[in-house]
Amino acid sequence: MDKRKFLKTATTLAGAALAGPLLQCNPKKQEMQSTEALYNWAGNLQFSTTQLHQPKNLDEAVNLVKELPKLRVLGSRHSFNSIADSEQHLLSTTRLNRLIDLDKETRKVTVEAGMKYGDLCLLLEKEGFALHNLASLPHISIAGSISTGTHGSGMENGNLSSAVAAIEFINGNGELVKLSRENDPAFMGAVVGLGAIGMLTKVILDIEPSFDMAQVIYKDLPMQALKDHLTEIMGAGYSVSLFTDWTSENINQVWVKKRSNQNGEFDFPLELFGALPFEKAVHPVQSMSAESCTTQLGETKKWFEILPHFKMEFQPSAGKELQSEYFIPIEHAYEAISSIQEMAKEISPLLFISEIRSIKADELWLSPCYKRDAIAIHTTWKQEIPEVMEILPKMEARLAPFQARPHWAKLFTISPSELENRYPKLNDFRKLVQEHDPKGKFQNHFMEENISVNA
Repeated sequence: MDKRKFLKTATTLAGAALAGPLLQCNPKKQEMQSTEALYNWAGNLQFSTTQLHQPKNLDEAVNLVKELPKLRVLGSRHSFNSIADSEQHLLSTTRLNRLIDLDKETRKVTVEAGMKYGDLCLLLEKEGFALHNLASLPHISIAGSISTGTHGSGMENGNLSSAVAAIEFINGNGELVKLSRENDPAFMGAVVGLGAIGMLTKVILDIEPSFDMAQVIYKDLPMQALKDHLTEIMGAGYSVSLFTDWTSENINQVWVKKRSNQNGEFDFPLELFGALPFEKAVHPVQSMSAESCTTQLGETKKWFEILPHFKMEFQPSAGKELQSEYFIPIEHAYEAISSIQEMAKEISPLLFISEIRSIKADELWLSPCYKRDAIAIHTTWKQEIPEVMEILPKMEARLAPFQARPHWAKLFTISPSELENRYPKLNDFRKLVQEHDPKGKFQNHFMEENISVNA
């Protein structure tokens, strides 16, 4: 897969990387198509068209889907590869961001697909409700996140897509389609849909009563401790993340997020298999300020103030980074981590930090956690594009014995034939795409190359 076709050198993006976010925030420009170059969140990818449409309601979205010959849908532009690219037209969900209904009895919330998780959290908390989990950043859109299998962490927590109870989308024929977990077998194929079956317009999510949380960060966990105690370490809290730069025999940081018990208390250990708590707040990249990070040091906060790593009120970096992520069956986690540790001298000069998280298995066809509990090895790279694209195949070769599945919206070079081997429901997904988009209105180079939608 030739990602270089779409990746632009970082030196050309100093001013342009902010074009996308500025466009979304300017009400005057929301009324017209863009004539400026469009970039993803990180600035490493320039979209192949400037034709950006931003419907403000469902009727406008349906009409645009019917009228436009080829298109892809954009959320918060947090993809690092060309999955959302189009050579003709782009539809943004930015203005489709309303809360439609909150059913307290059934514990379901219905939102428009463009709503961001951080905004939904505030609305839910006002009504005394919560989501089961959140990703590292609360700034990402709901539709884009569930469509690519994005996740948080926790041995008993499925990815964000696993909380979806029903979806509504406009298919390639311009028809409004509704699928639910309860009534439609095709639902399991449509949720992590990669934007290929149509434009998501509404999402119904499971919710639960609001809860309190606290977070403690431990330092210098011996890597060897993972060999015999990995499930205990990853299960030390409701959500646990390991951060490492691979330069030593220790995990740099262990972020342990706990829910309060029935007495409103937390039982953080004084020591975690040799790792001791930090006495001050820290950033995953320890040289950076922790100001943007969520509350640490065991202070009690609400769920949405702890589950992400970063606060909603702080705008995440405007770019200058790349990301890759691979999902490995949890029973092979230590072997996989050790195999990457052996590449430390090659990896460390190119990265900011790597994060290791656990995710519970699900039944969603193209979820990286389909039918297997997983450990995800995520890496935030410096924006040194040729060097990163050269090292990814080496990492993938080391992870191949464990049938590693890539995050769909991050950088990878795994061949289409290998993707076929690792996703047993891929052919069923193709049939679903052909049913809802027979003329290929929503297909692009990424889909044709990696999914073989026309096969």
